Amino acid sequence: MRRLTLSLDGLAALRDATGSRELDLAAAVTLAGLAGVDGVRLGVIEELRPVRETDVTECRRAARQLELRMAPTPALVKVALEARPDRVVLSNHASGGSAPLDLRGRSVALDPVVRTLAEAGIPTAALVTPDLEAVKSVHGESIPGIEFYTGSIVDLPDSERRVELERLGDAVRLAAKLHMSIGVGGALSFRSLPEVLEACPAADSVCVGRAALGRALLVGIDRTVRDLRALVA
Repeated sequence: MRRLTLSLDGLAALRDATGSRELDLAAAVTLAGLAGVDGVRLGVIEELRPVRETDVTECRRAARQLELRMAPTPALVKVALEARPDRVVLSNHASGGSAPLDLRGRSVALDPVVRTLAEAGIPTAALVTPDLEAVKSVHGESIPGIEFYTGSIVDLPDSERRVELERLGDAVRLAAKLHMSIGVGGALSFRSLPEVLEACPAADSVCVGRAALGRALLVGIDRTVRDLRALVA
């Protein structure tokens, strides 16, 4: 069964936008766990907004499995070392930590970051575009996991989307041959998820964020997770 991860960044953004004290991320983590998600993810940036350092600490206590998505910077490595998440997904610092890494033009060395986290017992993955060269670069950096960013694919016109889904499938097959853990995530919705997974059946984990939170507002977290489970199984 594929691993299902729920990203809570959207909930943190909604809390800050509304000023609501009722939007408790740790409570959401607990409810998501009871509903059946395998883990939750928080995206952290150096400004620690909208996800705050206290959010990370409290969600670490509440979560069975906690992931941090973050840029490979010293300040955020420090946050990870203090929180001890179950995994760190490295992403691009230039877009608030939510965009894929450009491994060809990066200015930050990944080796020290990956090594420091590994020595602390924290596995890493890299968020990248679905591209064969990106897979080779991640493997060359000795990063054990890879997550393919689907945000640039799912809303394309049909003909362009089919081409990009084929590229995604090729990249996933190469990652599988290299024995990497493989995830997909980025703007995935209940509509786009089946098509993405059909293109890459070897993917072993899926991360869904705002689409799940939006559905949960209408039907509740239990029904939302059941519906997602039916799609990712």
